[in-house]
Amino acid sequence: MTKGPAKEIEGITKGFAKHNYICSNKISSAVYLANVLEKPILVEGPPGVGKTELANTAALFYKKSLLRLQCYEGLDETKALYEWRYGKQLLYTQILKEQMQEVLHGAKGLKDSLDRLMKFEDIFFSEDFLESRPLLQALTSEDGSILLIDEVDSFYSKCTKDFGLNIIDV
Repeated sequence: MTKGPAKEIEGITKGFAKHNYICSNKISSAVYLANVLEKPILVEGPPGVGKTELANTAALFYKKSLLRLQCYEGLDETKALYEWRYGKQLLYTQILKEQMQEVLHGAKGLKDSLDRLMKFEDIFFSEDFLESRPLLQALTSEDGSILLIDEVDSFYSKCTKDFGLNIIDV
């Protein structure tokens, strides 16, 4: 290991200690590598050993937001990625319906009317009507974030069973 990474790993150890988290050289090295390589860390262990606190401290140390996805039986992609704001879409539809005369004013024929209406189609499926959940928030975060996926074993079994994904343990 070169001097640069060793100093940074030592800095992580000291920085975490300032946030009242005592970590070993192995943990500091794993955090360093995950940050440099922009890869996740899978932390396993029995309850109470500090897995969640590791994510909390990493977020404080790197000054990034902490996003948490709590896995449970019945978790599906809409709760993990995003949900549509149907109420807002319905309200928008009502407003559009009330403004229909204005939108179609001066249209000549069905094709012209449809062309005008089609301009509004993409708005219905825009981010304005999207409620981001932890996975999407983490993927789209401009400044980066720390994503804590708690109880990932239930998510793992959901992926393999319901989504037909083959996840290989190494």
